[in-house]
Amino acid sequence: MKSYWTGERVRLRAVEPEDGPLLARLSAQEERLGDALDPPRSVEGWAAFAREKAAADPTADTYQLVVESAADGSAVGAVGVHRADARSGLFEYGITVGAEHRRRGYASEAARLVLRHQFEERRHHKATARVFAHNEPSLALQRRLGFTEEGRLRRHFFVAGEHRDVVLFALFAEEFFARHGGPTPI
Repeated sequence: MKSYWTGERVRLRAVEPEDGPLLARLSAQEERLGDALDPPRSVEGWAAFAREKAAADPTADTYQLVVESAADGSAVGAVGVHRADARSGLFEYGITVGAEHRRRGYASEAARLVLRHQFEERRHHKATARVFAHNEPSLALQRRLGFTEEGRLRRHFFVAGEHRDVVLFALFAEEFFARHGGPTPI
């Protein structure tokens, strides 16, 4: 039996202390997309960040995982649950894949693995995602996964000298299972 965290294209694994350079590279690529603009972090800062993620409780409500290619084991991105409310059954997830690895199905498969885990094992009923309105590939990914646009926060973030809209998406557990398979209700 293959691991619960392995699909046909990807394997999800915990962040390791030596993943600082990977996380730095992904952050720099997000910045070039206009999705984030944080002050520069030192090599030691990225190493400390990776060590913090590596030492995090794996049973916590929020977590970050590295996305690896199942074919060769190379790290291609990161996926995580950034906000979770167990009482209401809600969570927000995010994903990024390195520019050189995009358009190979890694993001959609990694997202499906995390969504399945949150719906089946954590018993959440609603997933949310926030995407910058100018990020067409990410908007398309959410729609392919079955997410529905719930709204738009106009001029919500100030990034790279301009205000940017953010599109809010949501997906309910039953919608996910109807589209991607899963447990049948009792």
